[in-house]
Amino acid sequence: MDAPLLLIVDAANVVGSVPDGWWRDRRGAAERLRDRLVPYATEGLPEHPGPLDVVLVVEGAARGVASVPDVRVDPASGSGDDRIVELAAEAAGRPCLVVTADRELRRRVAELGADVTGPRTVRP
Repeated sequence: MDAPLLLIVDAANVVGSVPDGWWRDRRGAAERLRDRLVPYATEGLPEHPGPLDVVLVVEGAARGVASVPDVRVDPASGSGDDRIVELAAEAAGRPCLVVTADRELRRRVAELGADVTGPRTVRP
């Protein structure tokens, strides 16, 4: 059986895409995003049926966010973008979709063969 799609979510970028006061509680905002990602692990996305391997990359004040069943939280030791690129590189040969609006990050992961989509994919 083929490996399921690896869905890598740029927490800082997705959380920051909606001005809902996330800056007052960065960790809480990342936890809420993590919890909203859980259904995607089994249900998938419109163009990517489940199951999916879901990884939420966090940085800074959100580093303490814990993983939950179906969503692995990966705390970047430095730049979240650099960690996302590392994960995309490690996924070579398997389907990978990165969720971010960051243009430079989109370019970097696309060069590695990952597909890219915007924050609205997981945060309608």
